[in-house]
Amino acid sequence: MVVPIAVDRVLSMSDDRQRVAAAWGRIETWLRGHAAASADALLSPAGEADIAAAEVAIGVELPTALAAWYRLCDGFDEGHGSGILPSSMRMLPLADLVGEYRMRTRDWEREAGILPFARTAGDTWSGWYVDARRGEPSYGDLGHWSVDGGDDLYPLRRGSWPLVDWLEEIAAALEEGRCLHRPDGMNEQHDWPVLTGSQGLAWIDPRDPRLFPGGMVKLDGPR
Repeated sequence: MVVPIAVDRVLSMSDDRQRVAAAWGRIETWLRGHAAASADALLSPAGEADIAAAEVAIGVELPTALAAWYRLCDGFDEGHGSGILPSSMRMLPLADLVGEYRMRTRDWEREAGILPFARTAGDTWSGWYVDARRGEPSYGDLGHWSVDGGDDLYPLRRGSWPLVDWLEEIAAALEEGRCLHRPDGMNEQHDWPVLTGSQGLAWIDPRDPRLFPGGMVKLDGPR
């Protein structure tokens, strides 16, 4: 029997929500066990009303995986240990996502539907986005944005990386103590998880002594 498209889509959305919950649960558990400062930066979950209000404010529906993530954690607080995501980026609270999106589409005249959900901890020049343009082949996929460099899917020109797959890979990298394994087969050797002396998680290039000061510990195997 052929499954109707609408039913198939609902099943896929439900699967994404379950996978996000499982992946984020693994990440949060790891943080609470090994990086207390970063665990303390996690904000409370966003409510359904918060998500609905954000979607109305920007005129864009959040992809299922991103909405599911916000239902578990409304971004990261600023300060030490907030660079929890690869490239030491901080997940934006929904209110900040709305402000960032408005600035992009209004002041920068960037294309609608590109949702900037994270940016580099401590600055406003670059970050991660999710493609929320329904009908595009890259819908729901990860991308990198910068003020002066534009918006590019990640990995650049090497296929898609759905947000839920990325979260699962982050969880595995932390648990196994290694860099990310990208879907194009490349390893992110320049972006390795490390622990600071103050129990914070960061992602840096440990081969660069300027970025790897004393007191930092490179994850190199399961913990």
